[in-house]
Amino acid sequence: MARRGWRSVRGRTTLGATVVVAVALAIGAVSFYGILSGSIHSATERSAEQRLDELAERLDQPGGRGPDGADGLGGLGGLDDEIVQIIADDGSVRAASEEARDALGSTALPVTDDAITMTIDDEPMLVLSDDLDDDRTLVLAVSVENDAETLSTVAVLLTVAVPLLLLLVAVTTWLVTGRALRPVSRIREEVDGITAERLHHRVAVPDSADEIAALASTMNGMLDRLDASATAQRRFVSDASHELRSPLAVIRQHAELAQAHPSTTSIGELAEVVSDEGLRLQGIVESLLLLARLDEGAGSVHEPVDLDDIALGEVRRLRSSGVEVDGSGIRAARVEGDPRLLGQLLRNLADNAARHAQGRVAIAVAPADGYVFVTVEDDGAGVPVDERERVFERFVRLDEARSRDAGGSGLGLAIVRGIAAASSGTVAVDDSRWGGARFVVTLPLAR
Repeated sequence: MARRGWRSVRGRTTLGATVVVAVALAIGAVSFYGILSGSIHSATERSAEQRLDELAERLDQPGGRGPDGADGLGGLGGLDDEIVQIIADDGSVRAASEEARDALGSTALPVTDDAITMTIDDEPMLVLSDDLDDDRTLVLAVSVENDAETLSTVAVLLTVAVPLLLLLVAVTTWLVTGRALRPVSRIREEVDGITAERLHHRVAVPDSADEIAALASTMNGMLDRLDASATAQRRFVSDASHELRSPLAVIRQHAELAQAHPSTTSIGELAEVVSDEGLRLQGIVESLLLLARLDEGAGSVHEPVDLDDIALGEVRRLRSSGVEVDGSGIRAARVEGDPRLLGQLLRNLADNAARHAQGRVAIAVAPADGYVFVTVEDDGAGVPVDERERVFERFVRLDEARSRDAGGSGLGLAIVRGIAAASSGTVAVDDSRWGGARFVVTLPLAR
């Protein structure tokens, strides 16, 4: 559990924030301690130099020199935390303060150009020197024990404060991240409980208007699409079952009638019914297979196709069946795609127009602006405005009785849209010049 917790987004965020703050605090603490140490040392050294200059000035004045014996520095004396010596040119101690005699006796302090730190009588001291008249040298040693205690106290405080700050950062980051990710956990639990039977359920969108709310909205959009797809699939299966059951029921009904009452029908009539319903059944199955192939990405074949040749072929076919067709609007146009599927597209539109036309059908192919527009129109009843999108759905019939009598299965226009989409095109319907329906397929011209 702990390992999984630290491997989570919450754990990695907390660990990352803590490490970054730890590095920053460590650098800051070391820098602060170094700057403080240098500042305290410089302040102590300046104070000692001022004290040394003061003593040197008083000793250089007339009557300010101490006796040559062990009587000390006369009236100068020294402070409790400092040691004063006057060193002769030969390195011997000419005079010393009482503190110097107690701590060093006759031992002389080192004479240096720069201030040095040394331990005298188990106490750290800063030693400085200055030249006097008559080749004498004044040496001053001041205690820096208070400085060391101050720096030690600061070091202890930093050692305690830095871990506490890190702990505070880690706890705060852990709590804040957990609070921020709590809606994600709730969304995950809700989505985990949504099954195929519960696709109507939706994720609660928080009022934060942040990325979490956007995630919830996106999740609901995905569920909407899945729900719509599942509903369409169930409706498609139901409609397909109904369409396949109808011709089978007709065949079975006539067969049972011929079996029970042989005198009421003939073998020829039964064969004619079986043949017609078998063709209808075959058409439905082939349409369903084609739609399944289109759903799986059929139409990957891309070769030059002359749409004008296909359109002229459909004009000739409809005219041979007695339909008046206007093909004057057909112009030369070439696209890239599957010739068999594009032929199926033109045929479905032509058959749809012929079924609904009262007497006239027009087919046109017009290239323009890098696209080719294939238009098929009739003088029939047309398609109502509120039905112009639904007409491309599967098993949709706007005139149930007429389309069934004419052999329509309600799949032709769905196949048209599927082929157009597979060919990187679109299809739409509006009013024809005669008030009927006009279907316009837009496809990109071949390069």
